[in-house]
Amino acid sequence: MLPALAGRLGRLRALKTNRMQALGGAEFHVNSSGNPTNYEEEDEVPPYTPALQHPAYVVRKTGVDLLHDPWCNKGSAFPKSERDRLGLRGLLPPRSLTMELQAARFMEDYYQPKELIPPEDVKLGGVTSAMARRWKLLQELQDRNETLFYRVLVDNFTEMAPIIYTPTVGWVCVNYHKLYRRPRGMYFSAADRGDMLAMAYNWPQQDVQAIVVTDGSRILGLGDLGVNGLGIPIGKLDLYCAAAGFSPSKVLPVVIDVGTNNEALRNDPHYVGLRIPRITGPEYFEIIDEFVSAVMARWPSAVLQFEDFSINHAVPLLERYRKHHLVFNDDIQGTAATALAGLYGALRVMGLPPAALGQQRIVCVGAGSAGMGVARMIASGACGSLTAEQAADRFHVIDAHGLITTARTNIADFAKPFARADPTHEGEDLLAVVRRVKPTILLGLAGAGRLFTEEVLAAMNKGCPHQRPIIFPMSNPTSRMECTAEDAMRITQGRAIFASGSPQPPVTLASGREVAVSQCNNMYIFPGIALGAYLGQTRIITDRMLMAAAEELPRLIPEEELERGLVYPKLSKIRDISVSIATAVANAAGDEGRLRGRMREKYAQGDEALRAFIASSMFYPNYSALVHLPSGIGE
Repeated sequence: MLPALAGRLGRLRALKTNRMQALGGAEFHVNSSGNPTNYEEEDEVPPYTPALQHPAYVVRKTGVDLLHDPWCNKGSAFPKSERDRLGLRGLLPPRSLTMELQAARFMEDYYQPKELIPPEDVKLGGVTSAMARRWKLLQELQDRNETLFYRVLVDNFTEMAPIIYTPTVGWVCVNYHKLYRRPRGMYFSAADRGDMLAMAYNWPQQDVQAIVVTDGSRILGLGDLGVNGLGIPIGKLDLYCAAAGFSPSKVLPVVIDVGTNNEALRNDPHYVGLRIPRITGPEYFEIIDEFVSAVMARWPSAVLQFEDFSINHAVPLLERYRKHHLVFNDDIQGTAATALAGLYGALRVMGLPPAALGQQRIVCVGAGSAGMGVARMIASGACGSLTAEQAADRFHVIDAHGLITTARTNIADFAKPFARADPTHEGEDLLAVVRRVKPTILLGLAGAGRLFTEEVLAAMNKGCPHQRPIIFPMSNPTSRMECTAEDAMRITQGRAIFASGSPQPPVTLASGREVAVSQCNNMYIFPGIALGAYLGQTRIITDRMLMAAAEELPRLIPEEELERGLVYPKLSKIRDISVSIATAVANAAGDEGRLRGRMREKYAQGDEALRAFIASSMFYPNYSALVHLPSGIGE
């Protein structure tokens, strides 16, 4: 037995010697970090030295409370493991940054503040350094005193709406990854599949009444901005609160991050979204389905507004959910209702009834989801005097390839009803169409900049000898508008009835006469639609409810403003406007038998009772008495 054991030990020594020779004469051990450490056999193991600093910091907070603690908050630097165990999933952008990147972003702003916009960028985007500074000032106020923020906004709505929303919000979204300071809203991403319902419960508010969501794929006319698109839902919900009286504590802005095709953003070290190409196809719809199911499971009564989704997804998503949830798409339905209301207002300016819409010749530039949503709604508005086919025949729709006719083989389904039957004019450019058709209404929804050139505007004016030309460049932001108010008024000698998507100043003509211009902005419509539908518990938002909103808005224009050529009421009356829109929406829902709860009771009592109930339900920013209750009591 002893010889056998001696032979076995000899073989083990030989094996060890061979291994050390193969490793250069050294023996490797694995240290605590998982890396091999090279020790000679006679080396001693270093002594253990206890850390002077505690390896972890104990916190008593989770979720939003932790993010609002300046000592514990790491911002976008929280790693995934901490996000999971501290209830932070969904409250922070998907990508974790390092402290070095955070510091570099701060120093970049320290030396060159983002709100100092170069003059050449001001000319392109229409956002000045003063506007950016005011936006930043308002954000700082909102972070420290939200009640005061909304009081200031309500009291100064006309002046501040362009700061919290278009056109300033476009600049905010382009730079959002560099402006990010404090979490606001929720982030869901493709990496969160299977966890979205659990993540929804990380949001602290039990009662959410309105959710605005984007996937960042088509932000205004600026294109794919990925997770930076969250600036749009934030701005929209500021309008919900100020204009329609939704409580700021009961609204939720959301971005769904499915990647971005914006290569510059993906390569930007400060970008906080997923750095992958945008997901499409069935996988995309699975992600959105999970999100909708999650938020509707937790907040089944909330209004869910889709915002700035790309053309290939906007319409399918709307049709997918609108019969099941309280869902609408502002780009398609809100823009359409606002445009139709503006055209009814323009007819009022000329002393014409709404039925005169069926006699107009309409050229629509832009065949995306917004453009075709507008065309469909206007056609529906004209159907009182025309058949659906006759109403569609009043349109000439132009996209990037020119006039759309039946000769084209790849027409989107939603554009097919408006394709011209005469194939000989396929692809005809805008100027040729205007000269041939002599439209009375020119709509811009392409988001491609100054398409309404001097030649186009002059041809438009010449083709309307018996009626004032109606010109609505509705694209946002200012840099994407089809023309300015000054261009339209100068070339038409002040004859144009004008409304634009972004605000424009009054125009002084060569004669010295000042001409008023209107803003064709969805903020007139969508807050009231959401308010009426939410309070009415209507479960879905129907076309009839949207049409009621469009028909109500022009009735609110005082005679003296019509005489000045304004086609929308003053924004200073926005809360009264929202009450009127919500009342009209609720009445339409009541006519369809969709009202529930107290709104159904008020509907039976008549308009005054309905309007009073809606107005009394609106949040108004005042300081309320505060009472402390220990955690777990009264929750």
